[in-house]
Amino acid sequence: MNSLDPFFLILQGLLQGAGITAVVTLSALALGLALGFALSLVRQFSRSKVLHGLVDVYVEFFRNIPALSHLFILYFGLASLGFRLSSMGAAILGLGLIGAAVTCDIFRSGFKSLSPGQTEAAFAAGFTPMQTIFTILTPQAMRIALPSLGNFAVQLLKDTSVVSAIAAPEIMFYARSMVTSSFQTTLIYATAAGLYLVMSLPLMQAVRMLEIRYGRVK
Repeated sequence: MNSLDPFFLILQGLLQGAGITAVVTLSALALGLALGFALSLVRQFSRSKVLHGLVDVYVEFFRNIPALSHLFILYFGLASLGFRLSSMGAAILGLGLIGAAVTCDIFRSGFKSLSPGQTEAAFAAGFTPMQTIFTILTPQAMRIALPSLGNFAVQLLKDTSVVSAIAAPEIMFYARSMVTSSFQTTLIYATAAGLYLVMSLPLMQAVRMLEIRYGRVK
């Protein structure tokens, strides 16, 4: 028996969860970005103090409670009320809602860093408020927010490890199952860590390429 055979058997088992990890990451990222951007628009450009307060409550609620608590509420709590979500559905929804709270602040920081004079100049040129927001301010805010959004995407990939607690079959789910049956704890968890690293590196490189393309780094 080749000395590397146990490693390849473990890697083969963990790869079964890698696809689920990618699906959860990309789906939660899409939800988090879309909802976070919408919340940032409300918080930054709405004049309603009530809406400002609601957005602030949302952000504080999802940012200051552990992700595992949110996942348990969505998966077990809603089931007790008759609303049953699949483990995948709860994972994507939970991480997406948490991500929206994080990206809301990221997008807002991008908007707040822009000079107010740009809005005044756009209005003077005949742009409507919506045109000003989406054609003048948003592209610049996105460019500023890009590094932080990239860091968030990588962090989200790593945070998918917690969804194994609600039986979502991602990498750590398979790792724990294999440890229980084989007791090769160090090799299994080291392989899982390496797999997360291999998945993170292309994501970080993609973010860096976007930063170079849009002039954030050289």
